[in-house]
Amino acid sequence: MASKPDETRDGVDLTNLDQPLFDGADATKRDLVDYLDAVHERILLELRERPLSVIRIRPGQPKFMQKNVPKYTPDWVKTVPVWAEASKREVSYALCDDRRTLLWFANQRAVEYHPTLMRADHWDRITHLVLDLDPPEGDETFAKAVQAAFLVRQALADAGLSGAVKTSGAKGVHVFVPIDESVSIEDAAAATRAIAARAERIDPDVATTAYIKEDRGGKVFVDSTRSGGATVVAAYSPRVRPGTPVSFPVGWDDLDRVTPRDFTVRTAVEQLGDADRWADQLPAPQSLPEDLLEEGRAIPIARVIAMHEGKRRKRAKEKAEKED
Repeated sequence: MASKPDETRDGVDLTNLDQPLFDGADATKRDLVDYLDAVHERILLELRERPLSVIRIRPGQPKFMQKNVPKYTPDWVKTVPVWAEASKREVSYALCDDRRTLLWFANQRAVEYHPTLMRADHWDRITHLVLDLDPPEGDETFAKAVQAAFLVRQALADAGLSGAVKTSGAKGVHVFVPIDESVSIEDAAAATRAIAARAERIDPDVATTAYIKEDRGGKVFVDSTRSGGATVVAAYSPRVRPGTPVSFPVGWDDLDRVTPRDFTVRTAVEQLGDADRWADQLPAPQSLPEDLLEEGRAIPIARVIAMHEGKRRKRAKEKAEKED
């Protein structure tokens, strides 16, 4: 016999609300549900019509990413089938299009929300370029990511483009650049590579496009690989991190005055007030200049280069060991 729910909202039974969310969360499951419900109109704008991956965490277990919806998913949760080339199977992704679905995910202890950059009805286009700024380990990592974000902003401005910025909710920063439907997936990826390269050229002491971690030399990695079928954590999404921070929209003028710890599931709603900071900051979709596309098309894809370089280094190491 099923236990009685603690509460029901929008037809969704909510259970175990007073349990700790995870070790170090400084939040309960109720805090997660209340936060997501409070921001549901804002976060649903980022999730709606996009195949969704979530990161869940069950009590006493490690976090895990869920793409394929479980068999017990209610029939009112919208799904879309997507062929996964890597695993050679069809994956049934959820479309989190309404408050009811979001509450159901929250009750499943889905903490993080990672939508695709493409919409389910438009597989051949992405809606944003994304520059993911990943700082090195150590002190002042976020401050370094902020420095790199300003380099990306300058590279965009030099190309006649603009973007919005948010904390990743972890240690980094995301810059989103809305683009119009004239841009193919291949050209969007090329443009992202070119912007990253231009940001690196502005100040190579701060930023790097080196995909292999040991080649970065303590610099901020300007990750240009978030394109095509990639996902990026949504604005307003919580993260499975100590204190349960959220990915929070920050104005460019305030970026160097904040830290990711300033915005958590327990503090972010009050700071937002009635505003939808992300929607307010995002510029209108933009077309991309041809010189940016040409430059990007000539830049090899970082993952491919890294894979070949990794194999080359492995062979060289094995050869050296044999010679020894």
